[in-house]
Amino acid sequence: MKDTFKHKGLRKKLVEELKKKGIKSENVLNAILNIPRHFFIDSGFESHAYIDKAFPIGSKQTISQPYTVAYQTSVLNIKENDKVLEIGTGSGYQTAVLIKLKAKVYTIERQHDLYRKAIKKLPLLGYYPELIKYGDGYLGIKDYAPYDKIIITAGATEIPKLLLLQLKIGGEMVIPVGNNIQKMTYVLRVNKNKYEKKILGDFNFVPMLKDKN
Repeated sequence: MKDTFKHKGLRKKLVEELKKKGIKSENVLNAILNIPRHFFIDSGFESHAYIDKAFPIGSKQTISQPYTVAYQTSVLNIKENDKVLEIGTGSGYQTAVLIKLKAKVYTIERQHDLYRKAIKKLPLLGYYPELIKYGDGYLGIKDYAPYDKIIITAGATEIPKLLLLQLKIGGEMVIPVGNNIQKMTYVLRVNKNKYEKKILGDFNFVPMLKDKN
């Protein structure tokens, strides 16, 4: 696949749209501007790549809406060298955004087909996570904890306790919580036993599933 002037122009329009929807982080907008989203969906659906909507990627999963990617990433205020745990690698697009922001990314995917594609595609496109793991996102990746930031890209019925424990003191998490419509929830780990939570708004995600196949 190629990244043409047309694609770059469409990304520029997408960035302007995200600005109008309230995304202010220049770093996040710059990442969206420079990452070819059409590389992360089937080439037959390339025309959908720069519409601000989620899109199916197989295994009953979606590539998240660009606004959602930008919003969650902005909430976490990703900084260079932040150690980030991503739950739900999916297409790898959110992973690429985190890497573009110079974070150290550990990502886990429950769907084996998507995992298999991600471990091939991300390095091929020049994005190198610290780790891509196949497994149950509810368990996180304990071996590399604690994390500065944790981002969950699927709707959970509750905030998994094991993920809370993998946050460092002062660490931040963003997770959509709920069944049909999720409440985007921000979590700050204040100390060993205390967490502060804030509800940010309504979103719609595919469900976060337990147990790998």
